[in-house]
Amino acid sequence: MAAPTAEPVAPEPGTGPPAPDAARKRWNPAVAARVVGAVGGGALLYLSFPPRTLWWLVLPAFALLGIVLYGRRARAGFGYGFLFGLGFLLPLLEWVTSLVQQLPWIALSVFEALFIGLAGAGIAAVSRLPAAPVWAAAVWIAGEAVRGRIPFGGLPWGRVGFGQPDGPLLPLAAIGGEPLLSFAAVLAGLALGELVRRLVRRQSPRRMVAPALIAVLTMAAGPLAALVPATPNGDDRTVNIAAVQGNVPRLGLDFNAQRRAVLDNHVKATEQLAADVAAGRVPRPDLVIWPENSSDIDPLRNPDAAAQIDRAARAVGVPVLVGSVLRNPDGLTTSNSALVWEGGVGVVERNDKRRVQPFGEYMPWREFFRLFSPYVDRAGYFVPGNGTGAVDMAGVRVGVTICWEVAFDDLVADSVAAGAEVLAVPSNNATFGLTEMTYQQLAMSRIRAVEHDRPVIIATTSGVSATITRDGTVTASTRQFTPDVLVDRTQLRDTTTLATRWRSAPEWALVAMGVLAIGVGIVNRRRAVRRAGRDEDG
Repeated sequence: MAAPTAEPVAPEPGTGPPAPDAARKRWNPAVAARVVGAVGGGALLYLSFPPRTLWWLVLPAFALLGIVLYGRRARAGFGYGFLFGLGFLLPLLEWVTSLVQQLPWIALSVFEALFIGLAGAGIAAVSRLPAAPVWAAAVWIAGEAVRGRIPFGGLPWGRVGFGQPDGPLLPLAAIGGEPLLSFAAVLAGLALGELVRRLVRRQSPRRMVAPALIAVLTMAAGPLAALVPATPNGDDRTVNIAAVQGNVPRLGLDFNAQRRAVLDNHVKATEQLAADVAAGRVPRPDLVIWPENSSDIDPLRNPDAAAQIDRAARAVGVPVLVGSVLRNPDGLTTSNSALVWEGGVGVVERNDKRRVQPFGEYMPWREFFRLFSPYVDRAGYFVPGNGTGAVDMAGVRVGVTICWEVAFDDLVADSVAAGAEVLAVPSNNATFGLTEMTYQQLAMSRIRAVEHDRPVIIATTSGVSATITRDGTVTASTRQFTPDVLVDRTQLRDTTTLATRWRSAPEWALVAMGVLAIGVGIVNRRRAVRRAGRDEDG
């Protein structure tokens, strides 16, 4: 006989449980915690980047992201990933405001954060797979690969590996380039997060072994990679290379209105270098690197500018790499060029920038974007050039990556494939004032040095110029907005690293891993949903 049941009693008005709509509107502490974790993780990732040397903050950054995304649906994963991207990119790209002020900076950060949101959705999809941190790190690399290529050639700025020049994982760049370095840093952080999650849930000690082992082995991979030598192809030799930082008349965009003053500054600094060589104060350079835009006046069309450059080249007595803006024969477009200038001869080689910067050097969809910002018309009409990205200077094969070209793996690899023994990064960072942009670019150059076992010489108009050894060590650097000259005794080695040989193969392998893992994660989730449905029906 069934036990009697009490009659249901209607609750007093206002005393019962909240209606479903009201419950949904109530504050959810778990969601709030995940939001804070996502934004905070992104902020920690930003703080791990130069000029700070807090490389280790990448670990708690991705630990937080992994914990936030564990078990979430793709839509929630996208939202939390997007918030992580905003926490990271908004402060990282703040230097953009020096060029176009706040609205375009925010729009760019939001747009780029969408790619990180997609990566977040993918990480959520694989978060319940065995060895989830491995697949999730591969998904992150897939997101970076897409963000670094589309739209308009992509924006690789802010790839995780570019924040690791001072970390122990740096030698991995010589094995698989920046993508492998990025993968390892993300993997170590995600494994740490999984370990913390299991500890908090008081899972068995046996369940702690896998994430702990992944984290430890990943961090050990960097020092082990340092033991892998580059393949020697020829003899070593040493040359002296000078980087000239002539400085600009004043901060900000208006420096372009004072192009002659910038040129004069670099001529003066080079003549002083020649005087110091004659007096025995510095060694005689074999070649001299001037920065991007050191002669915005086209010396091929302006005899006065040509005479000034030739005067400097004659004084120092060696070839000078001159960053110049050249007007093309169509009369409408310009080229951002690096000219090899020999005193008394003029231009003997030329390298045009191969990937010009959208929204700066040129404006895609100019009429459309003009509706949103009056700064659109400040963008130039530059066109990309062809070529190998390498020039000969006094018997030295110099790879040339002009300013933001150093952020693109393929461009640097092309220069090395063309025989570059040393990498030159002529840059013009004056537009960005005293922001962190120049330090972020310096970090990229350090990664490239290790990746290809090549010394790097950075010459900027206003700083930071630097000389970098093959292991990524900065041997000398300048202060911002201070005229200076660096003369470096540079060791050249004809070697090939695995990263140079494999080029983008490691990246595409990681991308394939990530995409495959997302597919498996989606299939597993659908099967789980179907099983749950059958259980309910039963």
